[in-house]
Amino acid sequence: MRALNIAATGMLAQQLNVEVISNNIANLNTTAFKRQRAEFQDLLYDNQRRVGADSSDNGNIIPVGVQVGSGVKAAAVYRITLQGSLLNTNNPLDLAIQGRGFFQITMPDGSTAYTRAGSFQLSPTGEIVTADGFVVQPGVTLPNNTTAVTINANGQVLATIAGQTNPQNVGQLQLANFANEAGLSALGGNLLQETAASGAATTGNPGSTAFGTIQQGYLEGSNVDIVSEITNLITAQRAYEMNSKALQTADQMSQTLSQVQ
Repeated sequence: MRALNIAATGMLAQQLNVEVISNNIANLNTTAFKRQRAEFQDLLYDNQRRVGADSSDNGNIIPVGVQVGSGVKAAAVYRITLQGSLLNTNNPLDLAIQGRGFFQITMPDGSTAYTRAGSFQLSPTGEIVTADGFVVQPGVTLPNNTTAVTINANGQVLATIAGQTNPQNVGQLQLANFANEAGLSALGGNLLQETAASGAATTGNPGSTAFGTIQQGYLEGSNVDIVSEITNLITAQRAYEMNSKALQTADQMSQTLSQVQ
């Protein structure tokens, strides 16, 4: 009774689907979160009567054949990198990227991680860091007597120094781009890591060709659409129930066969 195994693969697939949707809903208010989508593929087929085979010595060809599938498998959990809406915070160290690009973050082991969550803060030495204290590359430090900071659309960091009229340029933020953004590996903490699938990072100044601009005083919101997620959740639940019903039916048929024997 192969229907038992087929229905079981369907239930496992829909379980994964619900887990992905649940993660999207849980991150509805996570800064710069990109929603994910589970994708599936059918499993191998048992050719009980091969399509295109000869059905007689006269060259007659079987037009359709008999192929019985063996279920479904998970193929990918795809990250959808659409732009999230910009939320006004009026915090000078909150930065949103309008367009393509990622901020570059120096990790404790010296490696580079990437993020679009620009809710930055200052370290005890005045360096711009993430909420976990990781340095935002290339490592911009504000003077101790800074009274205001301006970060323009091109990533220039301008500090207004006490007693001076003109702002002082103290650094230049850069962004990183990838050929396949969906190929980045999530590390948690709003951080992503380069992989062979994403390709190597290409860096450049904000506002240059193929790079987005920086909006100071804004944060990029999650791109999760709650209405779509609830709809997808209901669909996944119904699919799980139908697979469960198929499994129960196959089990009942198996019991009937056992009684006959």
